[in-house]
Amino acid sequence: MEFLTVLYLTYTFIAFYFLTLHILIYLQNKSQVYAAPKYTKVKDLSIILPCYNDGKNIGKFIENILKTDYPGLKKVIIVDDYSEDDSYEIIKKYARKYPKVEAYRVPEHTGRAAGPKNYGLKYANTELIGFSDDDSFPAPNAISKMVGFLEEEGVGGVTSRVFVKNPKTNFLTKSQSIEYKVMAFTRKLFEFIESIYVTNGPLSIYKKEVLDKTGGFDMKNLTEDIELTWNTVSKGYKVRMCIPAVVRSRVPETVGQWFRQRIRWNVGGIQTVAKYRKKFLQCGMLGLFIMPFFTLSWILGITGLFFLAYRFFNFILMKFLVAKYSVAANVALITTDSFTLNPSILFFFGMLLFSLGLTYTFTSLFYSRGQAKIIGHPIRDIFIYSIFYLIMYPPLLLTAFYKYARGYNEWGTR
Repeated sequence: MEFLTVLYLTYTFIAFYFLTLHILIYLQNKSQVYAAPKYTKVKDLSIILPCYNDGKNIGKFIENILKTDYPGLKKVIIVDDYSEDDSYEIIKKYARKYPKVEAYRVPEHTGRAAGPKNYGLKYANTELIGFSDDDSFPAPNAISKMVGFLEEEGVGGVTSRVFVKNPKTNFLTKSQSIEYKVMAFTRKLFEFIESIYVTNGPLSIYKKEVLDKTGGFDMKNLTEDIELTWNTVSKGYKVRMCIPAVVRSRVPETVGQWFRQRIRWNVGGIQTVAKYRKKFLQCGMLGLFIMPFFTLSWILGITGLFFLAYRFFNFILMKFLVAKYSVAANVALITTDSFTLNPSILFFFGMLLFSLGLTYTFTSLFYSRGQAKIIGHPIRDIFIYSIFYLIMYPPLLLTAFYKYARGYNEWGTR
């Protein structure tokens, strides 16, 4: 059997396996996907928000978070990462206006979200501590929906579902809107096998005891939210996701911003796997599923990129040689055979893989609100999303590995 056939069969088997796994997990737990246990005790909560050069929007976030219907919110701690604009002055103005709002500023610019988050932890003495972003807007009932999960024994953190706040700007934001819904559905399914791999930045809540044991956020990691999640799980805690808790967050509107954000995400993911490499195939589902899942996705992505490059250059080389020797031998360059459609088994496998990916995307969107319809996305947008990410992800991943090897450690655009 040829290598390429083996490669395609491997990709197809893995795709079928994960599609089947997700479907089975959903069917077994569908009554719990949209559940949000009601809290029985009001526990004091602080929300920490890092801010940098966002004077135009920080006031909107503060006004929004104060609209929460959770009665236990005691503090909204805004930490300025030594902004160059008037962010800190605006924060102090809101602190004077609202008793729950506290304004702080780090002694020097840290250049990443982990810095002000850790600084804010010094002033958070409540039983629960949450984190959000200055470009994210939780729904008024989001926190109330989430805190009930933290009453379950062994649960150390809970995260929310993120929707795109600017979904109709262009094809890129439309694609990210689809992506965020698919990711949220996937992470919720992973909860049922104790494999949530990230508590997102837009809104996540932890028990204070967890943050004390983990030591807060890793300043060296570009995806401090992923690292904290893995740290939490490695300490024996469980993590939950609340689908009904909705947060709307702005996403990059240009390919350049999007690429820088995804480089940071992927480099941070590599940093996290490298840090916890000794947990591989041990430490519960962190080592038995999450780490192998990350590693396998990287291997498949990079292998697929090299395979496509090989097929492309092989095609170009063959066309060049045919043209060169056809001219020398005075033979026609174009014949009727050039227009015959004779699809190979490799083409069949390629279409099968693409179809499996589309099937999962449609399934995720179909059930993402528990309603029997595709939720607001034309078929065209779903195809564009699938093709765009199929093309962009492998070279992006390869670039991330290259930058990681070169010591890349820049925050970039969120």
